[in-house]
Amino acid sequence: MAPLGLLLGLLGASCFTFCLSHQNAEFALTNPEKSSTRKTERKETAAEEELDSELLEVFHPTHEWQALRPGQAVPAGSHVRLNLQTGAREAKLQDEDTFRNTLKGSKKGKRLDISTNTYTSQDLKSALAKFKEGAKMETSEEDKMDNAQDLLSFGGLQVVINGLNSTEPLVKEYAAFVLGAAFSSNPKVQVEAIEGGALQKLLVILATEQPLPAKKKVLFALCSLLRHFPYAQQQFLKLGGLQVLRSLVQEKGTEVLAVRVVTLLYDLVTEKMFAEEEAELTQETSPEKLQQYRQVHLLPGLREQGWCEITAHLLELPEHDAREKVLQTLGALLATCRDHYHKDPQLSKMLASLQAEYQALAALELEDGEDEGYFRDLLGSVNSLLKELR
Repeated sequence: MAPLGLLLGLLGASCFTFCLSHQNAEFALTNPEKSSTRKTERKETAAEEELDSELLEVFHPTHEWQALRPGQAVPAGSHVRLNLQTGAREAKLQDEDTFRNTLKGSKKGKRLDISTNTYTSQDLKSALAKFKEGAKMETSEEDKMDNAQDLLSFGGLQVVINGLNSTEPLVKEYAAFVLGAAFSSNPKVQVEAIEGGALQKLLVILATEQPLPAKKKVLFALCSLLRHFPYAQQQFLKLGGLQVLRSLVQEKGTEVLAVRVVTLLYDLVTEKMFAEEEAELTQETSPEKLQQYRQVHLLPGLREQGWCEITAHLLELPEHDAREKVLQTLGALLATCRDHYHKDPQLSKMLASLQAEYQALAALELEDGEDEGYFRDLLGSVNSLLKELR
């Protein structure tokens, strides 16, 4: 029985290469000049790469069969069997020939028989490291397309999804990051994940008490699953996803998650808008997919769940980058939330304060001779909102 660490290493190289190098034209609906989706995905991926090195309790195998205790993890390179006489799981080191044959079989796309209990957090961390190695090794477009097929043919996706059920936060954390990398710009994997129950598991983790690092990785996976996948967005709304995210951003100490949530909402709102505009102008979007987007009732849900007020109050965050994302989202929600904005005196006061702050910073940019100013752009966003609200 092949260990999950080996499988994830192989899947990691193929998945990460495909996600970073291949872009499917049919699903690339967002205008790159109008949306920060791809820039956000790159930032999130880079931010999630800082992983802890803690380990779960690990079984130390020898060349002889030894019984495993319930829940005990087995390191990569081990062979696991079920003793039919005693009913116990047993493990030992694989000999070199057997290990090589397993590796060859996995490279050919053979489905592996995997026990979901035979991995550690270190296995998952090693798999993430191999993502980068695989990205440097693969070169041809044919290899990149084959990698996406391998991810499904191995049967490893469901194994990683099941890792979200682990009682160990580190395993949840690493599994979520593997999934997030796999989902990105890969519609076939996204479909398989929905059928495998990934969306429900991700929402359950975000809705329950978990360490912040685990929630960061899970939110990263959720964002990757929802983007450019209208069917998943429909299911997200049906499962109460907006309520889950609302509770998440209102928790103390979760400001970094709040910014990511707001960025996701902005991307989803603009993605649907651009998809409908593109369909009208070019007639390239398939009728079925366009119909799916039209069934994503995101804006009414945001209004009903109080996101007009929640987003407006996030302007109080001190970081300019966070404010930029909030301002973008306020603009995208303007048609839906205009009456709420008018009734919110705190919003008008905050916008006036930001206007004065960014006027001063924009003036300094001009003095420094900068042709394109970051704070001038922010000032323009603030002025546009103030104009709309007068």
